[in-house]
Amino acid sequence: RLYNYSRILFENILSDINGFGRFQKMVIAISFLGRFTLPCHFMLNNFIAVVPPHHCNISALDAGDVFRNLTLQQQLTVHIPVQEDGSLSSCKMFAEPQYQLLLNSSNITDAPTVPCKNGWVYDTSAFKSTLATEWDLVCDKRRENKATATIFFVGVMFGAVCFGSLSDRFGRRIMLLLSYILGMVFAVASAFSTSYVMFTVLRFFTGFSITGIVIVSSVLSVEWVDIEHRKLVGVTDSLSWTFGNTVFPAIAYFVTDWRWLIISVTSPLILAIITWRWMPESARWLIANGKLDQAQYYLQKCAKMNQIKDPPLQMKTSFTDGLNHPYSFRFCVATAFYGISFNISGFGLSIYLTQFTYAMIELPAKIAVYYLLDKIGRRFTEVGALLMVGLCLGINIVVPKGMSVVRTVVAVIGKGFSAASFATIVLYSSELYPTVVRQNGMGYNSFMARIGVAVAPLILLLDEFWQDLPQVVLCSVAVLGGIVARTLPETRNKCLRETIEDVEQQR
Repeated sequence: RLYNYSRILFENILSDINGFGRFQKMVIAISFLGRFTLPCHFMLNNFIAVVPPHHCNISALDAGDVFRNLTLQQQLTVHIPVQEDGSLSSCKMFAEPQYQLLLNSSNITDAPTVPCKNGWVYDTSAFKSTLATEWDLVCDKRRENKATATIFFVGVMFGAVCFGSLSDRFGRRIMLLLSYILGMVFAVASAFSTSYVMFTVLRFFTGFSITGIVIVSSVLSVEWVDIEHRKLVGVTDSLSWTFGNTVFPAIAYFVTDWRWLIISVTSPLILAIITWRWMPESARWLIANGKLDQAQYYLQKCAKMNQIKDPPLQMKTSFTDGLNHPYSFRFCVATAFYGISFNISGFGLSIYLTQFTYAMIELPAKIAVYYLLDKIGRRFTEVGALLMVGLCLGINIVVPKGMSVVRTVVAVIGKGFSAASFATIVLYSSELYPTVVRQNGMGYNSFMARIGVAVAPLILLLDEFWQDLPQVVLCSVAVLGGIVARTLPETRNKCLRETIEDVEQQR
């Protein structure tokens, strides 16, 4: 027997075959495995692009027997100026040896300085190797070091549009596999880069490839569950990021070589590729594209796994195509979230501890989101979270820089609210788009988000002009996002829209 199938009855069909049974839990579990590597790659630059303490290399200098008879500390004293905080200058050296400083412990002089002539010496006590130490991306090349994150997220940005469009055309399942394979290939290849240019090109394609995992797995999970469990699926998908962000600092602590760190965080994709064989295609997408036999196959498989016997199946559809409705405010959500996330070294505390704390705060934030999504709705949860992010960023503008603990606590609270806004927007976006263009719409949504992510590292460079300018910009963006989000329609307890006609009828 066949289901009597129309676009407005799909939610009823899911209920008939159990919209949150073993089949749906399998889909969520497989998605969780594949998504673990994503937060690690997104936060990778926090560790592989670290700039350790460094100073000019003076080993090649030959100033005669007097210089060679000096201890290393004395050699540094006569060649490297001292900064106001007592540390050696990172980018300057004296034009001529200042032997008189051996008699003056203050090491303060107005002697002329020049940029480092023979490279740098790096402190390798915390990091064996980073991008900065590999290709001397310090001082005048500091921007190139920061640019590696931006280039990666530009790749993510264009990949989102590409995979979103292809997933609506060829299906979710095959695009997910393609994203797994390409992401792993380009990521591992980047770990064997022999030049900065080669690395940035491969990181671009790594970002381009793995973004498919983000948008495809989220949509697949949401399209296979009933109304009552959509928020649970959205929060669970988001918790995969929390889990990855929590484990990542531990991995980075023990793997201090940037090449091996990339390989370590990419390796889970092997397991994701193996488990892909059990990932089903979206029945909603199959029906929307007239592939009724395949849809029936997966629905019967779902019913069987959920232990529903003899489901009455008959299919009939009247789906139509239409245009998507992208929401540019996701730019604000992503900019605020990653602007905070990338600034783990700006509070004077351990970057491992800061990264771990940033990850742990996401857990209570997302548990709160789980309850708020039904209590006050998607829209007000999003608006409130973004405005609170803006408030926390604003507070840190006025807190003195010397109060590093207070500033870190406020930043962590802000990170929690930004995580809540991100968890909400992923579910919210998938509910706003109709099935016929949902994946395409999510792709454009992700495109806007990745523009925000790509500019976040550049915003942090604005501290060269005014130390608090990055905080001011991020605060303004968060508040603007909250205002824009207020204009969106509410989707709480509403069926997923299947066609453009459904969207028009609800206006």
